[in-house]
Amino acid sequence: MSKVKTNRSAAKRFTVTGSGKVRRSHANMRHILTKKSPKRKRQLRQSTTAAPSCVAAIRRLVPYIF
Repeated sequence: MSKVKTNRSAAKRFTVTGSGKVRRSHANMRHILTKKSPKRKRQLRQSTTAAPSCVAAIRRLVPYIF
């Protein structure tokens, strides 16, 4: 039986917390930052957990992260 390949781009974007939740970073922080408020930019720097509906797809992309 062959091994399942990990999607390398997804592996760089997602990590798993100690409790087993998937952590991701926010979008909209790369460019066009002048029109965004300091509060919004500060909150976008923080990581957040992925939605439960997306976890199954992430699990298929990165099978050995869990």
